Amino acid sequence: MSNPPATATNPAPLPSHLDPSNYPQTTYLPSSNIHIELTYSPLTPQTNLSQIRSPHAGANVLFLGTTRDTFENKPVARLSYSSYAPLALRTLASIAQDAVGKYNLLGVSISHRLGEVGVGEESIAIAVSAGHRGAAWRAGEEVLELCKAKAEIWKMEEFVDGGAEWRANRDVNPQGNKVA
Repeated sequence: MSNPPATATNPAPLPSHLDPSNYPQTTYLPSSNIHIELTYSPLTPQTNLSQIRSPHAGANVLFLGTTRDTFENKPVARLSYSSYAPLALRTLASIAQDAVGKYNLLGVSISHRLGEVGVGEESIAIAVSAGHRGAAWRAGEEVLELCKAKAEIWKMEEFVDGGAEWRANRDVNPQGNKVA
């Protein structure tokens, strides 16, 4: 038996990966101390830090990506993120696993918001721990750049004037300039 067609009074159900009631979705890899989260709720950076702390760590680095109020001189109202969560969780976990191996990290925590993220709110939190600060700094930045380049997460920039533009995170470099 099939579902009835969608109407104005009976909209089609959301696919499970777009339904906020199915979140947060998480992945935890205890052998590498990796924590991955996709959520529609505000991020809690203290949780990311607490997940990666270790008595063996000499450095804990936290990065918070926030919604800024302008893009290319256009006032931004908010960002809206969507994702294909099953694939994005795998991609984020793979990025974290690679960083653990490359930088000898003691933990990685990545949380990404979905849905609407207002100006000044965090859309991504990345925390890493390592024995020394150099490895932690380099790993944190590399994890961020790989998340932006590879994760199946897309954003719509909504402007104050009512316009909007879909972007892949990989469309902008670390300095905020559009990439061809």
